[in-house]
Amino acid sequence: MSAAQDKQEIRDVIETWVITRDSGDWAGLRACWHDGAIMNATWFQGDCDSFIARAAAGFDAAKSISTHFLGGASITLNGSRAIAQTKVMISNRDHVDGAECDVVCTGRFYDFFEKRGGRWAIAERQPIYEKDRLDPLDPARMPKFDAELFNTIPVGYRHLGYIQIKRGLPVKLNMPGLRGPEVEALYARGKAWLAG
Repeated sequence: MSAAQDKQEIRDVIETWVITRDSGDWAGLRACWHDGAIMNATWFQGDCDSFIARAAAGFDAAKSISTHFLGGASITLNGSRAIAQTKVMISNRDHVDGAECDVVCTGRFYDFFEKRGGRWAIAERQPIYEKDRLDPLDPARMPKFDAELFNTIPVGYRHLGYIQIKRGLPVKLNMPGLRGPEVEALYARGKAWLAG
């Protein structure tokens, strides 16, 4: 298989992940991962099967869930390993401190890919949270933020993390952002992954 074909197969996995995740196709979503793969997000860090179970429970309960929109991708190959970075917008709609709001977070999926048994799939996904915003659906009804809580959340996902905490989710407060030691450590892990 050529490098172009490998990259196309990887890009197909990335796009399939978003469509299956957002539509509730859990078998299709599981096919995007290798056994033992790891998913990291603001509200979840663990194995892909536990992530899928949690996502399915929220979807089936008709709770507010994230939806995703993809942009461009950059894929670096080295034999049976690859690092893929894909622009992503994560969108949520929820009631926030008395007002219905949309929260949009932009960033990148940073994916550790591996080819096993002739099949490319995700071994680990770590989003990079670059910036976010919150917009009330009714501009006359602004949420009344808990400023102390709001200011504890990193800038790259401050609004997203805030609504997730308000939902009762445990939000990790040291996820990679656009700059800083967390994203530099992620890039170093990516280089080591590619090197084998």
